[in-house]
Amino acid sequence: MTDFPQDKDALPLVNDQAEDFVLPVLHSVRGEILRLVYSNPDNQYAVVRLRTGDLLDVTLVGVMPGVMEGQDIEAQGHWENHKDHGRQFRVVTFHAVLPTTEDGIRRYLASGILPGIGDVYADKIVKKFGADAIRILDTCSDRLREIPGIGKKRIAEIRGAWQKTHAERETLIFLQGLGLSPGLCSRIIAKYAAGAAETVRRNPYRLAAELDGIGFLSADRIAASLGIAPDSPLRLCAGMIYALDDFTQQGHTCCPRPALLEAAEKLLHVPPEALEKGLEVAIAENKIVPEPVLAPEPTVMLYPRRLRLAEMDLAGQINVLLQHPSPAWPMPYTSLGNLYFRLNAAQRQAVELAFSHPFSIVTGGPGVGKTTVVSQMVAAAIALKKKILLAAPTGRAAKRLTEATKMEAATIHRLLKWNVTARAFDHDRDHPLRADLLVIDEVSMLDTQLGASLFQAIEPGTHVVLVGDKDQLPSVGPGAVLHDLIACQRIPVTHLTEIYRQADGSRIITNAHAVNQGRMPDLRPATTAGKTDFYWVELDDPARAADMIARLIADRIPNVYGFNPITEVQVLSPMRKGECGTIALNAKLQEMLNPDHPAKESFALGSRLFRTGDKVMQTANNYDKGVFNGELGQVLLVDNETRKFTVQFDVGVVSYEQHEADQLLLAYAVTVHKSQGSEFAAVIIPVLTQHFVMLQRNLLYTGMTRAKQLLILVGSRRALGIAVRNNTPMQRQTRLTQRLAGPAPAPSP
Repeated sequence: MTDFPQDKDALPLVNDQAEDFVLPVLHSVRGEILRLVYSNPDNQYAVVRLRTGDLLDVTLVGVMPGVMEGQDIEAQGHWENHKDHGRQFRVVTFHAVLPTTEDGIRRYLASGILPGIGDVYADKIVKKFGADAIRILDTCSDRLREIPGIGKKRIAEIRGAWQKTHAERETLIFLQGLGLSPGLCSRIIAKYAAGAAETVRRNPYRLAAELDGIGFLSADRIAASLGIAPDSPLRLCAGMIYALDDFTQQGHTCCPRPALLEAAEKLLHVPPEALEKGLEVAIAENKIVPEPVLAPEPTVMLYPRRLRLAEMDLAGQINVLLQHPSPAWPMPYTSLGNLYFRLNAAQRQAVELAFSHPFSIVTGGPGVGKTTVVSQMVAAAIALKKKILLAAPTGRAAKRLTEATKMEAATIHRLLKWNVTARAFDHDRDHPLRADLLVIDEVSMLDTQLGASLFQAIEPGTHVVLVGDKDQLPSVGPGAVLHDLIACQRIPVTHLTEIYRQADGSRIITNAHAVNQGRMPDLRPATTAGKTDFYWVELDDPARAADMIARLIADRIPNVYGFNPITEVQVLSPMRKGECGTIALNAKLQEMLNPDHPAKESFALGSRLFRTGDKVMQTANNYDKGVFNGELGQVLLVDNETRKFTVQFDVGVVSYEQHEADQLLLAYAVTVHKSQGSEFAAVIIPVLTQHFVMLQRNLLYTGMTRAKQLLILVGSRRALGIAVRNNTPMQRQTRLTQRLAGPAPAPSP
């Protein structure tokens, strides 16, 4: 039964008494969508013009996800008179249907749904059979012989394809009737084939678990429409898994049992005994794994199975490395030259620990010489004729490592060599990396699962050095690997603190360190004439700040500094929403830096518009294409005939189907989190009170340290002060440190 608004002011009243309201009578309309007048991608509200069977055009309004021009639908709802727009049809439910008009059938048959039928034969079939063409194909396809040029072989192909797609058509109508977009319907059918409808009917929550783009809330709406009870074990189990996944999205690998039950109650709205039942089912199905802990107080930590396995594997492999006797290497002082002897004591210690211990860590902020230390490690290892491997989590970080050491560095994914056929890394426990020295840079970005894959492939006896800034934001994925490895106190750590780039007059470096130490950056204009590398632009109003950011990128920075506004300038925003969030800024900057032009092809996917020349970012690891989360690129070619497009990344050109564009975002502006591991010639950061919930010291510090030659902060002193003072970022729930607890390893001989 349809749920109607419970606010009495929204209900039609009789005799002004709320208890005497009457429900609107549901009517049906059916026809072809002529025009999509308006569509809101956030809430799926749409306004469409529909051509009905009696050739009347009707305006439909309401929540209609996935509707497209040219689509035939049947909608149920009620008629209303809008004070400005007149008579319109308010949609309650709708579903896609086969076309009934000759024009609709012609477009349907020419859409590629049947092999051997394109525009020409679609036109011939409709001219011959008219609106009866669908029935002919359904019941007596042999009559296609009446059309010149269609022989037995082609009829057999058409008949087979029509029969094959019959079930798909029924499934598509069923799925779209549940409010799913055509794109999602196609993916569901591709995933479950002939069993798609039955799979959804039996357990719609499988969609949330097995398909990107469908979350628990969407699956829950489908389940409710299918009559699945709120206390169904299916729903309770799926809700528990979703609530736990929500914790992992915040960076945790596990969650205390009471916290998960509390979160699930807010999601599911069922009694405590039902929540307990849902948790029991999830544990029994091995989708959630409990782990009792005694300290700091007795509780049970709950893990997604994959993260518990990854955390245990990571700890186990690190313990093997720490316990394996690894002979110390002599330092080839005579081969290193004067640069080594100009290192400070901490820097020399870092190099020597890399040679004397199987596992060591180097940490420090910008400008303290981490890169110099790594280059000296590499030079010393080369002098000893050791085999060296260098890697970093992102392509840009790997490129910087290559430039610093004059040796090829790879991303961790490419170092481990993803095997598309086996859907696993080539390098693992059984096929380890062969190296004497392995250096991993930007380790603050390393999450638990990638860390587990990396350390599984490290052969005992390899000298491993991790390099990173412990004060930066933790990894985007679950875990706090660098933090936990330092906290376990079993691995020698060198903290570099002496700032070298400060001597070059870099206000970026001095201000970043000031923020990291809880002090306001120096916002005064530069005292020397000419250009400087740090500017503060004070603007409290978000709209004015957004306009200023656009002018800086499009005009002032290119003219004064000569930087390319697309490839060398990057906006880093604390949040996605708001006038200075990434969504609004990307729309503004796309129109300024890459406006529409007849020579530029473009396409839309939902609310996202992509055109040739756009700056984009990959937002998910795509092992098959060899492109990974956080990598930046530029759209090279859009081909609307084949519905494909290509993107130039640092690693090369990657080809996509247009429906795969859900893996990409416009990247003129990205979040600070997404910028980790990258470095840009110029960075602009809006710092406004509308970003209050994200104003944290380590977030601001991370964004500032992404700038290489120019940093501009735009915002209010109040917001900046909030960020500097807020040094209480959320502590991630992990148990890696506890798994690594034990006696410190004895120094290697």
